[in-house]
Amino acid sequence: MKLYDRIDASILEIVQKNNRLTSQVIGDQVGLSATACQRRLKRLRDVGVIEGDVSIISARAVGRPIQMIVLVTLERERSDIIDRFKRALRITPEIVNSFYVTGETDFVLYVTARSMEDYEVFTRNFFYENPDIRGFKTLVVMDRVKAGFSVPVEIPDED
Repeated sequence: MKLYDRIDASILEIVQKNNRLTSQVIGDQVGLSATACQRRLKRLRDVGVIEGDVSIISARAVGRPIQMIVLVTLERERSDIIDRFKRALRITPEIVNSFYVTGETDFVLYVTARSMEDYEVFTRNFFYENPDIRGFKTLVVMDRVKAGFSVPVEIPDED
């Protein structure tokens, strides 16, 4: 069963650019009524194609001008350690995005801080106090060139 069709793909492209448009406006653009568009959006959310509706906030504008990419290597790759670390990532507000990856490092994190001093306190509490972490490497972001969550939407073949 397909999760979405050609019309859904068009809706997804539209809402990725601007999720504040009304169902009427989106429907007009894809040739549907507002009600039909609302039903499709609800279904896309229910099946997990649309994971969330967010606004991208400037970290600098809200007092968190220091941004880092942090590469984390765990002591061992055991499922209990990985699961425990993932839980910690999900509940830590300084960590904006996190990815479990392959390669020389285990996780890539996007972290924000008010100052380098705050980041140092964060590293002491989050990384140094955790015996499951072998090491981490911090890359300070000099300029955010692109921010977003848009992904290319493949148009499904017609059956």
